[in-house]
Amino acid sequence: MNIRAYNSETDREQVFRNWFEIGWVDKDDKEKLPPFIESGKAWVSEIRDEVECLVITHPGTMRWMTEDLALGAVTGVTVSRVARKQGIASRVTAHAIAEDVKEGALISGLGMFEQGFYNNLGFGTGGYEHDISFDPMYLNVKGRPRPPRRLTKDDGEIVHKCRLARRKTHGTVNLLSPALTSTDMDWGDQFGLGYFDNPDGSLSHFLWIHPKDRERGPYNINWVVWNTPEQYYELLQVIKSLDDQVRLVKMSEQAGIQLQDFVNYPFRQRHVSRRSEWESTTHATAYWQIRINDMAACLAKTHIETQTVRFNLELTDPIEKYLDSDAAWRGVAGEYTITLGEESLAKRGTNPSLPTLKASVNAFSRLWFGIRPATGLAITDDVSGSPELLAQLDRALRLPQPLPDWNY
Repeated sequence: MNIRAYNSETDREQVFRNWFEIGWVDKDDKEKLPPFIESGKAWVSEIRDEVECLVITHPGTMRWMTEDLALGAVTGVTVSRVARKQGIASRVTAHAIAEDVKEGALISGLGMFEQGFYNNLGFGTGGYEHDISFDPMYLNVKGRPRPPRRLTKDDGEIVHKCRLARRKTHGTVNLLSPALTSTDMDWGDQFGLGYFDNPDGSLSHFLWIHPKDRERGPYNINWVVWNTPEQYYELLQVIKSLDDQVRLVKMSEQAGIQLQDFVNYPFRQRHVSRRSEWESTTHATAYWQIRINDMAACLAKTHIETQTVRFNLELTDPIEKYLDSDAAWRGVAGEYTITLGEESLAKRGTNPSLPTLKASVNAFSRLWFGIRPATGLAITDDVSGSPELLAQLDRALRLPQPLPDWNY
């Protein structure tokens, strides 16, 4: 299979045709697509000399507790109508990940179209995220906000800078290219409301909103960006201020916050609005996936306040079969001696005096990130070990639920 770098001069038309065929863009979106593609690294594969598959990645970071790890974000995988079920997407995506590893990506992540496909490349599913819909009239916040300033699609640079500087928690993702923020802001009817309170006068906290209907809503609040509790509370006040006209808002819960704490009569709202256009409810979705690309480097950045746990790890990695035989990086399969503690470590080889954990990289990535405990993964995923070792891992990896706070 021929895999090559995307050529902006020769490939634009065929790539846009593919995106249009599968329904990801409309005809009037033709000028919006190239800045997104060309701000990252893009790879294509051809059939009969025409581009039929495109994979895009962008560099970023993902936080593991207090450490920011280099992330290779898979931001787009498209396959045309004529190339489905040919194995092309898997091979091009594996190639793109291997190229990211060359550039230092310790982990890779993506937003999945469906669970299962990317598991074949070593990805494990992230935790649930909660999206809550409610009538802003029932927001339990006191006081009036200061008048916010308008933000428009022309403010991409300052919005992106503010996003990168926002509050970071376990799992927070930052994608580094400003073009990603600008292109996201350019799709459809969207607007922002924010405040410029930083000492240098720059944007400090804001909402970015995509209304289904500008008059009554629902208003999809795509980004809630802030640093301090006071800023978050003020943004809730702004949402509340819309209640004389807007009947429903939809937003995601932020890390560590149970948004229902701010909503009056959540069950009454749910019952009264059930099955209507203005339904107030909460949905939980696990839409993102992650994989480790470098065991030694990831474990070196793992610092846990716990009694040290040591074990052998027999790790499998399915990505190997999708890579060329001469690829420099072949995944992370192999045997390791793992130490978890204040100073963690992954070394090649085994120690016969230690217990053994067997896992796929998919499942071990989920375990290491605290997405699910070892005892749970032993039931639902590819993890096996003695009950004593699993219990030790449960105690050691008691981590906050990771939330990327950046859809890609």
